[in-house]
Amino acid sequence: MKQSLQLRLGQTLTMTPQLQQAIRLLQLSTLELRTEIQQALDSNLMLEPAGELDDELDEEALGETRELNGNGQAETEHAEEQEARRETAERDVDESATSSPDDIPGDLPVDSDWNDIYDGSTSYSAGDPDDQPDVFENRSSAGRSLRDHLLEQLELTHLGERDIAIGRAIIDSVRDDGYLGSTLEDVHAALPEEWEVELEEIEAVRHLIQRFDPLGVASLDPREALLLQLQVLPKDTPWLQQAIRLVDQHLELLGNRQIAQLTRRMKLGQEELQEILALVRTLDPRPGSQVSDRQAEYVTPDVYVRKERGAWRVELNPEATPRVRVNSYYASLVRRADSSNENTTLRQHLQEARWLIKSLRSRNDTLLKVATCIVNHQQGFLEYGEEAMKPLVLREVAEEVDMHESTISRITTQKYMHTPRGTFEFKYFFSSHVHTVDGQECSATSIRARIKRLIADEDASRPLSDSRLANILQDEGINVARRTVAKYREAMSIASSNERKRIT
Repeated sequence: MKQSLQLRLGQTLTMTPQLQQAIRLLQLSTLELRTEIQQALDSNLMLEPAGELDDELDEEALGETRELNGNGQAETEHAEEQEARRETAERDVDESATSSPDDIPGDLPVDSDWNDIYDGSTSYSAGDPDDQPDVFENRSSAGRSLRDHLLEQLELTHLGERDIAIGRAIIDSVRDDGYLGSTLEDVHAALPEEWEVELEEIEAVRHLIQRFDPLGVASLDPREALLLQLQVLPKDTPWLQQAIRLVDQHLELLGNRQIAQLTRRMKLGQEELQEILALVRTLDPRPGSQVSDRQAEYVTPDVYVRKERGAWRVELNPEATPRVRVNSYYASLVRRADSSNENTTLRQHLQEARWLIKSLRSRNDTLLKVATCIVNHQQGFLEYGEEAMKPLVLREVAEEVDMHESTISRITTQKYMHTPRGTFEFKYFFSSHVHTVDGQECSATSIRARIKRLIADEDASRPLSDSRLANILQDEGINVARRTVAKYREAMSIASSNERKRIT
């Protein structure tokens, strides 16, 4: 084989560390970004938090890496001034701390209690005002599941160790909705064989647990849970016996909305049946849902949208991205001609700090561009609501802001926009389109909103079927099939017309 040299031209994309970092920051949510920045602050000595008056230092940090040997005198003097201010502040704190004990009264009675003289609300015991708990903050117990709630009540009973063990096996089989997820035989199999536990023992303990809070847990089916809730009501409750009979004998008819057969079987009139159903609706068919360990999730918006002087404005939320800057004192320690390990480490940290700050600035710029583009397209939604939402896809935004579609996908994931109509994820404003009769386009979001409004305004005794909804939309010029209406309805967790039917 003969060897030869050949020259070829080609283009390749090289993922530099800076580009990898910028792409990774784009797809981080606000909470993840804060964690990333905090980790950078902990690991990079060149970084420090930036206050509101330090914005001009961000611009300096975003510049090209400068040699800090011959021209570093000004930065050194600046660092010395900062150090002098720190020493002055510390001296003031020391003086205030020394003067505070002078306020203690000299004639303090020896038989007095310290709490009678001081209430503990000094400047040292009060702590940082920002760290004080907010009285309006959600303080629901974290990690308190239905299982924990039931086990706590089980331990307060006067059962023996054997029954306690049976009760724990039963509680372990209770689903989140409160019903028993296993058969009694399965619970029996989970107990030691040498105990020789009978099914009657398990059933007796289960009946006890059913009367725990919430009432009706560990039931086998809705009928059992609802009957138990009815049986504990006062005997003089109106229509109580009729409600017990309905749940015990005709619950299937009620679930299938067979109202005519229900009135005939129970030999009642419409008004009487309505009173009974009103009592049944006060019961909880999912008793376990009353206890949940899920915490309310709060969203920090990345941008704010508000209308000023007739125009919609978009601005970044300054609290969503903590600002950082280069520490000028440590930066002044970098020497140009020094090749020692310490100087190399300082130079590396300085470069990484500037890369991070530049990536953060790029992320914010991209976020603002995309948010502004979305607002320009969806002004109808901001003015009139969901029914005025326009169809929009990632490609349209990518072409308008001159970015790749994958970049738009990253920057719109887990990013939120606060508008006068609520806080929404960026992806909420993207939807496919459906052609109208006159050749225009209508977004899927606006169609879902229209279906939701039609169902909300329907006659409860004669709810609109999916076919009827499709006909109404077609009369309005929107070409949509019945199965599409059903798909949109199910996506909004709206029941079918048979399940929505009510007695008026």
